[in-house]
Amino acid sequence: MIPSIKIFNMAKKFWLTPPEMYKKLDDEFHFDFDPCPFPRDPSYNALEVEWGLSNYVNPPFTEGRLTGLGPTAFVRKSIEEFKKGKNIVIVVPVQNYVNLALEAGAVVRSMGRPRWLEVETKEPRRDPSPIIALIFQHHL
Repeated sequence: MIPSIKIFNMAKKFWLTPPEMYKKLDDEFHFDFDPCPFPRDPSYNALEVEWGLSNYVNPPFTEGRLTGLGPTAFVRKSIEEFKKGKNIVIVVPVQNYVNLALEAGAVVRSMGRPRWLEVETKEPRRDPSPIIALIFQHHL
């Protein structure tokens, strides 16, 4: 069971989705549920409730770093709900170079957590990071 999200400091800033961005997505996906509404009751936990059929998810980024229930937890919940036949659009932070590559037409492929080899000893890295491949390919 996932622990409840706690709001540590209600005085901190929250950021809402720009209306024009939401409208464009809603016109395409016809959302019927927002698992991360604002404002919300401090006892509400989006990770413990059943989501709708078509969901827009703007998860807590900063709060997640404080609680351990940030974007990764929401991506896991999105996968769980997707496996139930639901549609999910989740917005998460990403490095600028990933957006640049995607906007240029790159395809993303998960490479897992490769255990890179140290140059001199060829010893595998003990703590591999998640890696993606950005593929730029001409289809001739």
